[in-house]
Amino acid sequence: MPQINKSRTHNVVPGNHTTGLTRLRTALTVFFALDGFIFAGWVVRIPAIKEQTGASAGTLGLALLCVSAGAVVTMMLTGRLCRRYGSHPVTVICGVLLSLSVALPPLTHSALTLGAALLVFGAAYGGINVAFNSAAVDLVRALQRPIMPSFHAAFSLGGMIGAGLGGLIAGSLSPTRHLLGLTVIGLLVTALTGRVLLRVQPPGPPETSPTDQPAPRRLDARTRGLVVTFGLIALCTAYGEGALADWSALHLEQDLHATPGAAAVGYASFALAMTIGRLTGTRLLERLGRTRTLVSGGTTAAVGMLLGALAPSLWAALLGFVVTGLGLANLFPVAVERAGTLAGPDGVAIASTLGYGGMLLGPPAIGFMADWFSLPAALTSVAALAATAAAIGLVTRRAAER
Repeated sequence: MPQINKSRTHNVVPGNHTTGLTRLRTALTVFFALDGFIFAGWVVRIPAIKEQTGASAGTLGLALLCVSAGAVVTMMLTGRLCRRYGSHPVTVICGVLLSLSVALPPLTHSALTLGAALLVFGAAYGGINVAFNSAAVDLVRALQRPIMPSFHAAFSLGGMIGAGLGGLIAGSLSPTRHLLGLTVIGLLVTALTGRVLLRVQPPGPPETSPTDQPAPRRLDARTRGLVVTFGLIALCTAYGEGALADWSALHLEQDLHATPGAAAVGYASFALAMTIGRLTGTRLLERLGRTRTLVSGGTTAAVGMLLGALAPSLWAALLGFVVTGLGLANLFPVAVERAGTLAGPDGVAIASTLGYGGMLLGPPAIGFMADWFSLPAALTSVAALAATAAAIGLVTRRAAER
């Protein structure tokens, strides 16, 4: 397997990328976008799969939990596989598995078999997320630039394209043909882009200097504690993403009497704001640093969500969702990058698992609180956790800037 010239890798500075690192960055960006594209393509066909399997809302919910179960179980295993075999080949293998497994749900005809198919799909989804985030952490260290948000922006863009395309062809293509098409696209992209990952070894750290970050280390008690702390930031962020994905439209329609079309704009505006925030995240991190980005982002999201949850008018609530998206945009990428810098793939796995747990926790927690109090009051919990993320970022400022 060809190796990158280490002296060139060590001397990389912003604006002076080597050809190998530039190709590696492009390849990873493609894999992030492919992940979002495939996942969104599956999500838009859930209603058709529900009808095909004859599942009730409750049994469908249990089947969908299998995606989460497969992802959470696989994430920790993938961290160990990346440490042993390298994040690049694991990313390629998981890309193949993700592409193949997305074709399984439309082949099922009961909630039980759907759950089994989604368990496989979730395992591949969780695995590739840990693998390419681990590879991205290595590249961030080599380039000495905070480019992690750009990869997550690619995921968001891929998701928007996948959802939009899926919505356009839903009326003309069956779920089987649509998702099989995603399989073909995924395998082709993995075959073409994966060659770069298989040929280029993960870049080594830059030459030692007083400002360089220490190399990833084994998980002792102190390191694990710091990794879990950054994982909690990821959890707080993903909680908000999951809550807004499932409850923003209902809040606008039920509490502010918006039309269904206007209510759908709520999450779309939030997702677009997150994408824009991540596209500008590298510049923001270079200007503010990690701590101020975490603190200002969490604070901004808290203020925005209070407005989005408690505003008396539709337009004020939409503005609140936009501000929330801009605030949350870079918290998850920074948290995962810091965890990976501290402990390598194991750190990425822990932070990703906690973050994914937050996305799972958000929707049902909002539902329970809405029953106990009201939906607007329940949505303020997103603001509370965003403020908590900001506080954690402030408390861990020394670790965040190392």
